[in-house]
Amino acid sequence: MKKTLILGASTNPSRYANLAAHRLVAYGHPIINVGIKQGEVAGVPIEKPEQIHTDLDTITLYLGPQNQPEYYDYIIKSKPRRIIFNPGAENPELESLAEKNGIETTEACTLVLLSTGQY
Repeated sequence: MKKTLILGASTNPSRYANLAAHRLVAYGHPIINVGIKQGEVAGVPIEKPEQIHTDLDTITLYLGPQNQPEYYDYIIKSKPRRIIFNPGAENPELESLAEKNGIETTEACTLVLLSTGQY
């Protein structure tokens, strides 16, 4: 199972980050929700981006590129195996930074990867 940090977690059930949290849990992947609002998604509390998690397989991004720079250090220090840039989160600057730090990057949809067995 691939421990996944959802950056941009949302309690709003119509948001893709929310759908991804539920789907990841349903597929047996442990999740960490990170966002700016309090609450919980798929039975997991949303935490602020303060604690660095270094046991991650994946960070899946649900933040637009304009909101990502403040998280660059947090993401790189977490040292995930890969970062998934979901549609609307594509960011060549962060992709380059990640790759320079040995982190694989993928422009894909987490929900599609899960449903097609490619996650």
